[in-house]
Amino acid sequence: MLQTTDLTNCDREPIHIPGSIQPHGCLLACDAQVTRVLRFSANTAEFLGVAGEINNLAIEDLLGDDITHDLRNALSTARDASRPAVLTHVQLGEGRYFDICIHTYRGNAIIEFERSEGISEPLQLARELIGRIKGIKDIDSLIKTSARLIRGVLGYDRVMIYRFDADGSGKVVSEAKRADLESFLGQYFPATDIPQQARKLYMQNPIRVISDAGGSRVALVPELDASGEPLDMSFAHLRSVSPIHLEYLRNMGVGASMSISLMMNGELWGLIACHHYSPKILSLSQRISSEIFGEFLSLELLALKQNLRLELASQTRRSLDRFLTLASHHANVDELFRDSLVDFQQLIECDGVGLWMNGQWSSTGAAPALADVEPLMHFLTTVSEGQIWATHNLSSVFPPAEAYYEAVSGVLAIPFSQIPRDYLVFFRKERLQTLNWAGNPEKSYSTGPLGDRLTPRKSFAIWKETVHRQSNAWSDIHREIAAGIRSVTVETVLRHNEIMEDERQKSDIRQRILNEELNHRVKNILAVIKSLVGAPARAEQGLNGYVATLKGRIQALAHAHDQVIRGSGSGQLQDLLKAELGPYHTTTTTIHMDGPMVILDSRAYAVAALVIHELCTNAAKYGALSCPGGTLTVRWRWTEQGDCTLSWQESGGPIVHQPHRRGFGSALIDRSIPYDLGGKSTVRFDPAGLVAELILPAQFLSGFQRPDTKAHSNPLITDKSTMLTIDKNLPILLVEDQMLIAMDAEMMLNDAGFINVLTAGSAQNALAQLKNTKPNFAVLDINLGNHTSIAVAEELRRLGIPFVFATGYAEGSVVPDSLKNVPVVNKPYESDRLLAAITNRLNGEPL
Repeated sequence: MLQTTDLTNCDREPIHIPGSIQPHGCLLACDAQVTRVLRFSANTAEFLGVAGEINNLAIEDLLGDDITHDLRNALSTARDASRPAVLTHVQLGEGRYFDICIHTYRGNAIIEFERSEGISEPLQLARELIGRIKGIKDIDSLIKTSARLIRGVLGYDRVMIYRFDADGSGKVVSEAKRADLESFLGQYFPATDIPQQARKLYMQNPIRVISDAGGSRVALVPELDASGEPLDMSFAHLRSVSPIHLEYLRNMGVGASMSISLMMNGELWGLIACHHYSPKILSLSQRISSEIFGEFLSLELLALKQNLRLELASQTRRSLDRFLTLASHHANVDELFRDSLVDFQQLIECDGVGLWMNGQWSSTGAAPALADVEPLMHFLTTVSEGQIWATHNLSSVFPPAEAYYEAVSGVLAIPFSQIPRDYLVFFRKERLQTLNWAGNPEKSYSTGPLGDRLTPRKSFAIWKETVHRQSNAWSDIHREIAAGIRSVTVETVLRHNEIMEDERQKSDIRQRILNEELNHRVKNILAVIKSLVGAPARAEQGLNGYVATLKGRIQALAHAHDQVIRGSGSGQLQDLLKAELGPYHTTTTTIHMDGPMVILDSRAYAVAALVIHELCTNAAKYGALSCPGGTLTVRWRWTEQGDCTLSWQESGGPIVHQPHRRGFGSALIDRSIPYDLGGKSTVRFDPAGLVAELILPAQFLSGFQRPDTKAHSNPLITDKSTMLTIDKNLPILLVEDQMLIAMDAEMMLNDAGFINVLTAGSAQNALAQLKNTKPNFAVLDINLGNHTSIAVAEELRRLGIPFVFATGYAEGSVVPDSLKNVPVVNKPYESDRLLAAITNRLNGEPL
């Protein structure tokens, strides 16, 4: 006895061995050679009009020699059980005509008899059906027309075309029906509505007819053979129907149905499902026509799908080619990708797209909130392994996505490298968020003995539970397009990296040159400092005087070095010479400078600074500035062409000899001005002293023929008398983030008599001190590491306290316009300049 089936075990229901058939025909099961009856349906005697015992009866005795001969011949041509041999309009007895199908399966020849309605041509009917859809080039139009054709030819009350999704669930994508019937168009149903064994039979047997959903059955005699096995009727048209499925049909009021399988690449793509609201028997000719039509429709769908795939591929390629063309003219690859997000969104069906590149996020359309992006990107790194990765149920594999499943349930991620770091990510909303239900949600259906589960609405409710937190699945073609996008984006990134690598190589060369220059300059500076420290002090000078002189020289050297490093802006030639020669002013050497005002642009300033620094260093180490009694004369003049000639002449120093080898410094003097500026540079090693002639081209200069072009120095205020009027006991606020620099400046102020110096390392600390103490004056370092002192300046101005800014860089851009007139003291601090700034401000210079 077979196990009773219900909803708890319908996936295991043995629907291929029901032990019975539908009542609109009869069935004989014979041995494979069609010699003897082994089993028969209980209605055989009545249906065929025969009498007596049937089981074990010879086929010739039951059907006659001629029909038996024809059946055996037909069977020899039926190599596939899914395509049985057919004999139409065969007469058995007086006035009895039958359509007969025969096939073999599992060692049994199965013969099915149905009453014939006359001679018909199934091929002609199939040809007419196929001719109506042959020229259709659109999938939606094709399935819509097919549903109408099947209904018009076969006369069913409702014809639907189901399309299955990757998870086995389905949707009604086309419908033709009686006008008074509710529409099921757009209805979804869960995969469980069609159990796995039923799907297998749909693939094996492309057409299935149920003539009466009332459920009457005709038993096989015997139900089991001598070995206890039931008859496998997987390919029998008369096979009886699962009671669960019949219950489903009756709950919808359906009296008869037919289904035609639609196959694509060996997989079940969908079904043509026909419903009739009263019993309906479909003739064998109509079934054969429908089967041929279904196979042709499957081929047409496959062809159109392939054409669509090719067209999408072509469109994608054209779009990506345009992207590559744009990329070839775009220097900033990050900006290129961000500007192209909307274009990427058009390539793949999605609700939003985002770009994670170099730790920055940009998106358009549906996407996670910004706070949720970085955790998602880290998760993608763990699962993508440098390949395209996709899911339509993100929260099931990444639990934090539960918080935003409505906006993002589907993710397709495209990494830009084998080592995942940057991603282009496509997003899809939860499927239920985009669902359109075309039917009437209030429509009621009868409930059978197996419960309301077997109704369309209940199936739909279960489907909604099934796809909760899921998006539409990403198809193969979406993944193919993603692969195309990845190849183009990776190519773009690689091309950009190649360009960047070339730039890095050039930068490395520049960096090596800079390092050589820096190393050379540091050595020179250390050598100069060593010579300054080693210079003998005058006997009458004393230790304090020697320390002050040495400190002044080192401070001047630091200032000159700062001038060179910050030589990105233009400046006067005289100021550059004063800055470079400042460290070498002594009472035992003489320096003469004479010339008009000459302004060098940024390029010439930097080059001239390098050359003059080398001349100064050489003079201090080997020339006129290296011993007492030496003299250096520097003169510069305008030429008629607007060039500037500078002469450098040393005398009174050691005897000069031609060097045996050229060092880096000598190369800079000889080659920098000719190479970088197109000027001239000559050096003569006269025994009496080195002579150099430099020509700076006019195109890098300004000030030529300007009235009163004679340069005048602007010495710092050194008159100490003005300091006498200042109360040294009043506090001074010093805001400086570098402790050593703050200590140095504090010592300078202490030496000048200021005994109450308050220091603050940050703007916050300074503002806190201003709440308790009102200083007499303030010195503010503009740049305090990760912030500025502008807030302190605003508060000082509000309190009416004078102040100056201090800087070692070009931070003027961060100073608001309202504070542009505040004086600026350059760092490193010089005592005279710092005290002069304080004196000027405290003596009433306006803010």
